[in-house]
Amino acid sequence: MSDAPPAPTVVDFHFDVMCPFAYQTSKWIRDVRAQTDLTINWKFFSLEEINRRDGKKHPWEREWSYGWSMMRIGAMLRRSSMDDLDRWYERAGRALHEDGHKPHDPAVARHLLTELGLDPSIVDAAIADPTTDDEVHTEHDRVVAAGGYGVPTLFFPEFPNDDGDPECFFGPVVLDPPTGESAMRLWNATTAWLECPYLFELQRPKNRSHGEVIADRFRPYLEARDWISIDRGEVVPFGD
Repeated sequence: MSDAPPAPTVVDFHFDVMCPFAYQTSKWIRDVRAQTDLTINWKFFSLEEINRRDGKKHPWEREWSYGWSMMRIGAMLRRSSMDDLDRWYERAGRALHEDGHKPHDPAVARHLLTELGLDPSIVDAAIADPTTDDEVHTEHDRVVAAGGYGVPTLFFPEFPNDDGDPECFFGPVVLDPPTGESAMRLWNATTAWLECPYLFELQRPKNRSHGEVIADRFRPYLEARDWISIDRGEVVPFGD
């Protein structure tokens, strides 16, 4: 019997600040990082773009575009340090998904940057710099090229697939992020999939009671958002 491969030490975590499930998963993977030597590279993916209706503007064609613009701020911060992006995602995500605030409002985004000890003018600098668009676009396209369609999406650079690209997983999708030993058990269960290159799907269908719990837990997000969230395959109006 062959030995199990070594545990990953690096993960590329693609997120959209707007996604409540990606935010929950980000809390879990931060707990894993605190217990291991894991390096998290925060990267982007746009729900606005993947769910865009034909004939509507792309998010990069708008002056301000909710999740896309928040990620452009993150791209600008990442140029100084991944830690700045880490802190920005955590604070903006917490503001939206737990506090019921609107980090997608430029004034609120500036306030949150000030709270983090960062320069609030980064908001305007990021939007004025077209290369932040390019960064978000490139990382979004990476997920799509891998067959992805949402977040959280994880890439494992140390584990190439048959094409030589990093193995890519969608999920895990969690409502209550586990911590401590439970977080590590989920991490071990997730990374065990790296041993099975043709294992594609294991899913727990959401029943009526799950939906009620999700609606209750996500109430701050549902009340603060200025968009309509949907499952893949349905339409989301994100404006003109």
